[in-house]
Amino acid sequence: MEGFLLVAAMSSYLYIIKYELPLVIQAFLGLQEPTGDWYFNGNVLIIIVSIFIILPLALMKHLGYLGYTSGLSLTCMLFFLCAVIYKKSVIACPLNATHVDHAVYANGYNVSEEGCSAKLFTVNTETTYSIPIIAFAFVCHPEVLPIYTELRRATKKRMQNVANVSIFAMFLMYLLTAIFGYLTFYGDVDSEMLHTYNKVDPLDMLVLCVRLAVLVAVTLTVPVVLFPIRRAIQQLVCPGQDFRWWRHILIAVCLLVNVNLLVIFIPNIKDIFGVIGSTSAPSLIFILPSIFYLRIVPREKEPLLSRPKIQVALFASVGFVFMITSLSFMIVDWVTTGRNNMGGH
Repeated sequence: MEGFLLVAAMSSYLYIIKYELPLVIQAFLGLQEPTGDWYFNGNVLIIIVSIFIILPLALMKHLGYLGYTSGLSLTCMLFFLCAVIYKKSVIACPLNATHVDHAVYANGYNVSEEGCSAKLFTVNTETTYSIPIIAFAFVCHPEVLPIYTELRRATKKRMQNVANVSIFAMFLMYLLTAIFGYLTFYGDVDSEMLHTYNKVDPLDMLVLCVRLAVLVAVTLTVPVVLFPIRRAIQQLVCPGQDFRWWRHILIAVCLLVNVNLLVIFIPNIKDIFGVIGSTSAPSLIFILPSIFYLRIVPREKEPLLSRPKIQVALFASVGFVFMITSLSFMIVDWVTTGRNNMGGH
């Protein structure tokens, strides 16, 4: 279950590289529209990045060496947040002729004051995907043990502090980015938010720097995510065996090849997030911890109808309801729309 979740996470990062790197190259070349050259092909670019950047980092023996790259990734995302906040103050709403071109008008961007009012809640077909994606974003269970093994003077209290600080920092960054992105474009925010800024000005230097920062962040995060997947595979296939470089390299190469194929042949990141977020996320957050508690704690200590176990059972029930409801709405959306929605939220 955790393996599927981490593969989805790796896929999401490679999707960002696939969609954003061609736009970075386009901006560097000063082009308003991409050409048909190979270096604008996202599929080719993710293969190149995987071979020359991600794979060498993934071949490191210990996860601790990637601590510096993780710090750099966090710095890049902070820069992304600052840029989103700044852009809110300089991009006018409604978008007018000084901010957009005819192509943007054709894509339905706001040109009236009606589209410039914030709504506290919006319920539509995209809501079906939003909740599983939010759940997916905060599932960090698979990284806990690998990080704990690399922690200096590892204790339960120190690990809890690391988890608290990390989760709160990410929550704050996600929240502020979402709020200021929404307050900039309101109902016209694309599912890939940076693409919205590209339609305002494809050659904006600040947006170009933000794209570079995001690309650096996600590229350096992929090897960190790959480590727990490889460790889980090693524990399943060859438990207790000594470290072998050939096995270390082979698993990393196979994982990257499969994730690249997934990203190349599945065009919509939203469906991956939705399905994984509505299955693996509730399993790891609600269902499995509750089942383990019910099984591990003996009945002599806590009877089945005791208050703690009833609460745990209700907690697991919430996970099942969340899973069934999310999957049902997604299936209905696929059947009724007959396609993958790629519009704004």
